[in-house]
Amino acid sequence: MDGAVIAVDRLERRFGATVALAGISFTVAAGEVVGLLGHNGAGKTTTIRLLLGLLAPHGGSVRVFGLEPMVDGERIRARTGVVGEAPGLDERLTARELLWVFAELYELPSALLEPRIALLLEQFGLAEVADRRIGTFSAGMRQRLALARCLLHDPELLLLDEPTTALDPVAAHQVRELIAERRREGRTILLATHNLDEAERLCDRVVILERGRVLVEGSPRELALALGVPAQLAVEVEPLLVERAVEALRARGVTARPEADPGRITVEQVARQRVPELVATLVEAGVPVYGVVLRTPSLEDVYLALHQRTGRR
Repeated sequence: MDGAVIAVDRLERRFGATVALAGISFTVAAGEVVGLLGHNGAGKTTTIRLLLGLLAPHGGSVRVFGLEPMVDGERIRARTGVVGEAPGLDERLTARELLWVFAELYELPSALLEPRIALLLEQFGLAEVADRRIGTFSAGMRQRLALARCLLHDPELLLLDEPTTALDPVAAHQVRELIAERRREGRTILLATHNLDEAERLCDRVVILERGRVLVEGSPRELALALGVPAQLAVEVEPLLVERAVEALRARGVTARPEADPGRITVEQVARQRVPELVATLVEAGVPVYGVVLRTPSLEDVYLALHQRTGRR
């Protein structure tokens, strides 16, 4: 855990008789984007509140920048930007006024206030509506403003709690693109989400929670390999020999089908270890092979395989 921006070790939290976290452990390194995945009630929001010092743990330990949140919460929050599912914006203010108020709360030097606010409004596509009241904004515009607000003080760490849940597809895409830009800048990000596609696009690694426990963690590829999740194989062969190729593959007990494009075959549910064997089968059948692509299982494939294995829903 040395050098980690976030270090969680056997962290526990209860609400009365309800166990929200039952001893979870994970780390987030500087510049890493980690997804905290799980259904509603898995413990994602509770974890973020513990990281910020808004809740006290009932067991285990949590450190952010090497600091203890319940002791140094103010110092941690000063170096952290937070965006939740509900942005919590004062609808009576304009976008510019809101950013100005928070810039003063962060005690930014007065000489930096105006250019910093102007830059963020431009970056987040809000410059043209900067002097409109927030109450007239769409959900997507509000979430973009919330992201701009959390970056005012140039934080080292971003904690994003379901930032796209309430958005329509277009607005959600815009917010994901803005998060991706922060990733390219090298920001450290913990993204709590139940959106598998979102996590796969944005995260270097994921931690999957269920009922307050860590089920698994790793990159989607690592998890697919560890869980033995089968992939899909795309094969390009001599177009005139597609039927022979499909028959040879099916004789090996796999599901193979020709595609509309000449010479293209898809083989379903292929374990990585079987690829050399299947290619050799085609060569032995006298079928020239021009290309082979193993399509890596998606995070959704991994997630479903994991829940089938654990017998949970």
